[in-house]
Amino acid sequence: MGSEIWSKHEETVLSFWDVIIKYFDSIEVSGFKLYQDGMPAEGEVGQRIVDEVVKSGSKNYEVIANLIHRGAILVKTEDVDLVKEEHNMLLRITRAKTVVNKFMGLIRYKLAKDNLLNKRDEFIAERIEETLNEGETGVIFIGAYHNIKQRLPKDFQIREIKDINKVREYHKLLPFYHKHRKRIEYLSGYLISEIK
Repeated sequence: MGSEIWSKHEETVLSFWDVIIKYFDSIEVSGFKLYQDGMPAEGEVGQRIVDEVVKSGSKNYEVIANLIHRGAILVKTEDVDLVKEEHNMLLRITRAKTVVNKFMGLIRYKLAKDNLLNKRDEFIAERIEETLNEGETGVIFIGAYHNIKQRLPKDFQIREIKDINKVREYHKLLPFYHKHRKRIEYLSGYLISEIK
C-alpha cells in the first residue's frame, strides 16, 4: 500500500478508537457486561490479560480497562482451545522458515478459518446468552468478520454503534486504495464520525 496510505489507515484506526472512547465516556457503564473478542478468562486472570495487552499499546484494551475501572464486568467470551487453535495456525505462518512452508500454512489457515470462526461465534453467542440476564446491558468488542448478531436470541435488543457492513467494506477495499480512494475516504470519515 505504501507508507503514506498505511499512515492514513493508522490515523483512521486511532481516531476510530478515540470516537469509541468518547462515546463510552458519555454513558454510565457500571454493571455492564463486557465481551471481548479473544478473551478466554474473566476475574483476576482476565484483568491480568487486559493489563498486559494495554501495556502493548492496544486502544481496544484501553477502552476495556477504562470500562472495568468504571464498574463494568469482564466476562469470559471465548473458548480457550479455539483461540489457541487459531493463534497456533497464525504462528505457523509467521514463523515458517521457507516461503513454501509459509504458503502451506496460509492455505491450511484459509481452509480452516471459516469453520473455526463459526465455532468461535457459536461459543461467544452461547456465552452472551448464558451470562446476560434480563434487564442487563452487554457490550461486545468483536472483529468485523464475526457474525454474532444472528446467533443471539430474537428478544435481545441490539445496537451496533458502527455499521458492520461499512467496517467490512473499509477492510476489503483498503488494499486497493488507489482504485477505490473516494469510497475509502468516505468510509474512513464514517469510521471516525461521532456516535449518536
